[in-house]
Amino acid sequence: MRVFVSVGLPTEVREELYKIQKMISPSLAKIKWVPKKNLHLTLKFIGEVENIDEIHKNLSDVKFNPFKVRLGEFGAFPSFKDMKVFWVGLEPADKVIKLQQEVDSELFSEYQKFSSHLTLGKVKMIKKKKEFLGVINKIEVKPIEFEINFFQLMQSKLSKDGSKYFVLKEYK
Repeated sequence: MRVFVSVGLPTEVREELYKIQKMISPSLAKIKWVPKKNLHLTLKFIGEVENIDEIHKNLSDVKFNPFKVRLGEFGAFPSFKDMKVFWVGLEPADKVIKLQQEVDSELFSEYQKFSSHLTLGKVKMIKKKKEFLGVINKIEVKPIEFEINFFQLMQSKLSKDGSKYFVLKEYK
C-alpha cells in the first residue's frame, strides 16, 4: 500500500489554486497539473508499506495546537531557472515546518528537508520561458487564510487516469 501524510485543504483554497492553474496557457508550458480534488499539503511521503498499524500508532502520538496559515508566493523546485515542480507557499512557513518535524520525529529518527508548499503541477517543458515567467509575475495569489487543525494518513492508488487518494485515518 502506497501512503503519505497530508493536510486537506478547504474548498476556497483549492478553488484559488485551480484558478491559478487555469491562468497559465498550455502554449507557454507543458505542466501536469494536480487535479483540484487532489490538491493538498504533503507533510511526509512514506511510500510502499505492508502494514500501517505502526504508522497509525506513531501518528497518533503527534501533538500540535491548531494554527492558521495563508497562501503565499509562487515557488519552484529546484529553482525557477530549472523548474520541475511549480508551487504556492504557505506562510508562516515555520508553523507548518514544526508540524512536519513532529510527524517526522514520530515516524523516523531524523528530519527530512521540507519546504512549506502546495504543489500545483509538475513541469514537463517550458515552451516560452520569458512569457511564462511574465504571466507568473502578474498573477496575484489571494492570501487566503485557513486553519490547520488535523492531518491525515492517505493511501495513493496509481492508475492510468492519475493518482486516486483515500483517507485512511484522520488525526486531530
